[in-house]
Amino acid sequence: MRKVVLYIAVSLDGYIADKDGKVDWLAGQEKDGDDADSYGDFEKSIDTVIMGWTTYHQVTTELSPGQWVYENLQSYVITHRKRPPERNIAFVSTDPCLLVNELKGKGGKNIWICGGADIAGQLMRRNLIDIYHISIIPTILGNGIRLFDRMEQEIKLRLVKSESNNGIMELVYQKR
Repeated sequence: MRKVVLYIAVSLDGYIADKDGKVDWLAGQEKDGDDADSYGDFEKSIDTVIMGWTTYHQVTTELSPGQWVYENLQSYVITHRKRPPERNIAFVSTDPCLLVNELKGKGGKNIWICGGADIAGQLMRRNLIDIYHISIIPTILGNGIRLFDRMEQEIKLRLVKSESNNGIMELVYQKR
């Protein structure tokens, strides 16, 4: 069965973006160091990506303007904006939990939750994330958009992998 994977980078103090929503701090400790990460291997395990409008807008206007970097994946952008589909991108206004449950019931590879924090939080509260792949960036932002918000219940996890490269710590947890 398909797994739902939150694959995301976070500052040491738990932020996925700075107070202005920027992610230009996503780098290792050495300017010319090798920031090799596991994205290449991860990408082979997925065929679907889910993100919110803010993440979509950031990808298309800041991180990769003019080129959709997830063209080999079926993408779902959760938004209230009415937009026609483009390439492999569906703009949907459905509840992320309903979308994930629908997609898990279909065949395919794993499903990537790319961002943002609100969508991840909704899925976490319903215990729908199977794997947490968190890259901790050696930066303390002090303020910004937090990945983890308050929750009513705890989620017990098991560490299945850890790796460090240029000060970036990658941690992979599965639900227990």
